[in-house]
Amino acid sequence: MESNQKDDPSFLSSPENSQTSSTQNSWLPWVVAGGVILLGLAALLVFTGRRPPGPATSGATLTAADPYAASLPLTNLQMSEASNFAGGKVTYIDGQVANTGSKTVTGAVVQIAFRNQLGELSQKDTMAITLIRTRDPYVDTQPISAAPIRPGDKREFRLIFDHVTMDWNQQYPELRIIEIQGK
Repeated sequence: MESNQKDDPSFLSSPENSQTSSTQNSWLPWVVAGGVILLGLAALLVFTGRRPPGPATSGATLTAADPYAASLPLTNLQMSEASNFAGGKVTYIDGQVANTGSKTVTGAVVQIAFRNQLGELSQKDTMAITLIRTRDPYVDTQPISAAPIRPGDKREFRLIFDHVTMDWNQQYPELRIIEIQGK
C-alpha cells in the first residue's frame, strides 16, 4: 500500500492546496465573460458613433423653421377624417409642396401645432412628410427619398394623425418645416 501512496501525486497535495486551485479555476470563466462583455460594449460605442443632435422637438414651444423651408411652401391644405378598423378616428392633412429653391430635397420633417380655443398649443407632433404615390384604389404614400423633389417640382403630400387632442379648436394647425435633407 505504501508504494501506491508514493506513486500517486494527489497523495502529496494537501486538501487546502486543491481547494485553492479549484477556487481560482471557478473565477476564471467569470473574468473571461466580463472581459468579453466590456469589449462588446466598447465596440458598440465605437461603431454606433455620435450623431449630431437634430432640432429640439419637445417642450411647449415650436422649433425654428429650417432656413430652406421658405423654398418649400405648403399650399392647398385640406383636412379630412376617417374611421379606422378599431373604431377610432384618423385625421389627414393633404396638400402640395413645391420646391422653389435650387437644391433637390430628399426628405423633410414638419412640426404640426394644434391649438385650443385660447390659441394655446394643445398638441404638437413632429413627422416626416410623405408624398402621395397613388390615389386609386386607395391613397398610398411614400417617403420623399423614394421620389426626391427637384427644383421647380410640385408634389402632393399627406400627414396622418392617429390621435388629435379633444382640446383642439378645429382650425387648421400650423405646419412648420423644421428639417430638410437634400443636395
